[in-house]
Amino acid sequence: MKILELFKSKKIKITKARIEIYNIISSSENGISADFIYTKCIEAGININLSTVYRCLDLFEEKDIIEKFDLGQGKYSYAIKKHDHKHVLECDICHKEVELQCPMQQIEEMVKNRTGFTLTEHQLFMKGVCNECKDKKK
Repeated sequence: MKILELFKSKKIKITKARIEIYNIISSSENGISADFIYTKCIEAGININLSTVYRCLDLFEEKDIIEKFDLGQGKYSYAIKKHDHKHVLECDICHKEVELQCPMQQIEEMVKNRTGFTLTEHQLFMKGVCNECKDKKK
């Protein structure tokens, strides 16, 4: 989906700053900081304040366009939300399945920040017992 169509579908007012911020985030392979986005906007000739970058990031997160990752110590990273990659959690007892967004993007960020490694693939296997089955055992 093109950026203007995306903004219209999410009822986001189209501004040069918002377009630039979206383009900066979407062109990055990994999550990036608000300070990095602000610097890139200034370099691109966009007259913007850091507070405007944060407001835009909050809006994009609220509209389900980006994800915000807590890196600890008051540091955050932002990345375009990937809607197509999910995992299934299955109950061991009744086999009820629950689909959830892949949590690996945040883990990939931590791995990269701590080790310098860029993950190229992952496997995530989860087992558990749903609330209904837990309640039946009590």
